[in-house]
Amino acid sequence: MKTLRSKLMLSIIAAAVALAASSAAMAFTACQVTDTGGIDDNSFNQTAWKGVLDAMEDFGVEGRFLESQAETDYEANINSLIDGDCDIIVTVGFLLGDATQKAATANPDQPFSIVDFAYDPQIDNVLGQVYATDQAAFLAGYLAAGMSKTKILGTFGGINIPPVTIFMDGFVKGADYWNAQKGDAVEVLGWSVADREGLFTNNFDNLDDGRAFAQNLYDEGADIVLPVAGPVGLGSATLADELGIDRLKIIGVDADLYFTDSERQHVYLTSITKRMDATVRAVIERTMQGSFEGGLLVGTLENGGVDLAPFHDMDALVPDELKAELAALRAGIIDGSISVSD
Repeated sequence: MKTLRSKLMLSIIAAAVALAASSAAMAFTACQVTDTGGIDDNSFNQTAWKGVLDAMEDFGVEGRFLESQAETDYEANINSLIDGDCDIIVTVGFLLGDATQKAATANPDQPFSIVDFAYDPQIDNVLGQVYATDQAAFLAGYLAAGMSKTKILGTFGGINIPPVTIFMDGFVKGADYWNAQKGDAVEVLGWSVADREGLFTNNFDNLDDGRAFAQNLYDEGADIVLPVAGPVGLGSATLADELGIDRLKIIGVDADLYFTDSERQHVYLTSITKRMDATVRAVIERTMQGSFEGGLLVGTLENGGVDLAPFHDMDALVPDELKAELAALRAGIIDGSISVSD
């Protein structure tokens, strides 16, 4: 009888603990402020929001977002969430750095996390999410150099800021590494690692610019183009769709654009993925567990925070030898025997 009573008590306690945990999760709210690209930009805003959606599914939390239509919305959107029962406020994008810092300094008890930005010195209540995208971009540059028929590659960015140019750095260095290994002379138009100058649309939302910049690079001989400009790159994909992949291929950024740009998925050789969904989910989980700390969370090839997407429809076009070389490069970058960053 005592054994039965003990089992019953344990069951009641376990149920109470589960109910309390469930109630705590439901009381937790994760809020996000987007950059101007919008929540469905097929790029970093959408990928970051997926991290919130994953946390909602996995942990039972609530989630909501505010879209910034212009840079002038950043501060107002963040401030509107301060008293909005947000247990964590996630801001998305380098350009929200100043507004996030101002709000975090004024509200030291409010946890913040910002995607694609790091503070020096660090802010106690802000966790920066940054990504070694040059590692994956290095692989993409090597791949593109090995696949190019014209021996000319192209790249352009949205704005000349570090989260953009880090992709371009890695891409150029990967092509340079191909040249050094193969005695080849593949050229990359659109970015100079040494001079820190290149082609930029100065926006992240004009698809016409994406088409025009890709057209200019194609006219100069590029048969593979890397747009690092969020939704702007969709304009480049439209051009490649019209020209045909024998003449122009595109490398996507942030998300695997084979899935997010389904109407033009066949034009993507690969994508340089930045797993903002994984890091946003991890930040929400830390905050729920009471282990939130300001500082830095870095996504790398080793921890899966960045990667090179599968070749999908173009898999058969990539020689097995080149695939093996990419696997060896990945291993070398992870173990440190191949240097990517200065």
